[in-house]
Amino acid sequence: MKQALRRRHFSAALAGLALHFGAGMSGALNPAWAQESSLPVPDSLPDAASAAARQGEPLVLLISLRGCPYCELVRRNYLLPARADGLPAWQINMQDKTRPLVGFDGQSSTAAEQIARWKVRLAPTLLFLSPEGLPLAERLVGVASVDFYGAYLDQRLATSRLALKSAPRKRS
Repeated sequence: MKQALRRRHFSAALAGLALHFGAGMSGALNPAWAQESSLPVPDSLPDAASAAARQGEPLVLLISLRGCPYCELVRRNYLLPARADGLPAWQINMQDKTRPLVGFDGQSSTAAEQIARWKVRLAPTLLFLSPEGLPLAERLVGVASVDFYGAYLDQRLATSRLALKSAPRKRS
């Protein structure tokens, strides 16, 4: 029973992706989609989060995998347009074991090590973080419904912004 339900959800998600991407799932049919889009990758999480907070925004971090069609859907349809409107959205690759990344503890590690600390196991996952690296809203994990993803994202952004505003300010 559960397996049939999963197959139905997976089929619906693929159909939704096909509708959003236009000419189907194959990059060969639609060369514009053959190449992945990308968001910037931070060198320092504290620096990215502090810059976001100065704008009154949470650090929005997409945990992605290369070649993941759902990650591409989130990037292309939601985060890139939001970034163009000023939302500080970044991405890190779950499997990146080489690029240095300064964590919220000030220590240098890699994206893969940081993601393991956060216990993120599914891509795409969106994190909404404070300047201290604390979650400001519930993670947005996977793409359960293409039709409602924008609403889920908006709700978490509103929750994050409210939490950021009501957090005690650090004195310099």
